[in-house]
Amino acid sequence: MPGRMDRHDMSLPNQLTLLRILLTPFVVWLLFLDTAAAQIGAFTVFILASLTDWYDGYTARKYGYVSTWGKFFDPLADKILVTSVLVAFCVQGYFPVWMVVVIVVRDTFITTLRSYAIFKGRCINTSYLAKIKTFVQMGVIYVTFIYHLLEFFQPGGIAGGVREQLNTWSLVPVAMGTVAVLTIISGCAYIHVNRDYIRELISEVLRIFQTSDS
Repeated sequence: MPGRMDRHDMSLPNQLTLLRILLTPFVVWLLFLDTAAAQIGAFTVFILASLTDWYDGYTARKYGYVSTWGKFFDPLADKILVTSVLVAFCVQGYFPVWMVVVIVVRDTFITTLRSYAIFKGRCINTSYLAKIKTFVQMGVIYVTFIYHLLEFFQPGGIAGGVREQLNTWSLVPVAMGTVAVLTIISGCAYIHVNRDYIRELISEVLRIFQTSDS
């Protein structure tokens, strides 16, 4: 977990990270309003939140705004945004629950491992496969958003025809299934590459439990 605040903790990148977290409930709230305007609003706010992720990383690299706070909360903010939207779409029936569970379990594990590494003043290794998974996952979310928006247009129009074709192809669940498979594979790669950290973390947890029992 991050320690005391340093001079970079209120820098622009960290403010954008905080903004991304604050925007997430608005995306989910708008998704459950049964109007086309609300869905367009949800998509717009999601795009804005996604752009803050790109821009805070760009600003941090350009001006050297690096802090323990940022290292911890930036990826956590991404997980909060993405997971919240995936859960919302799952509730609306766009893909099976198990696919979201796989992603949430994997991301929770990685976040725990990253937190432990930050606490120890180290960094965990990120595989190239994990970056591919993140890229594909964001692409699937955008596709699902577009598919979701098509529902609010006239069924007999062009949008309705496109949605029918996407239904025929089962595009959204198949794409999400691909993300779930990549999630499992990249998770296994994380475990292999960072196995020493995982052993340390398990030993630390066991030591805490043994101390509390004594």
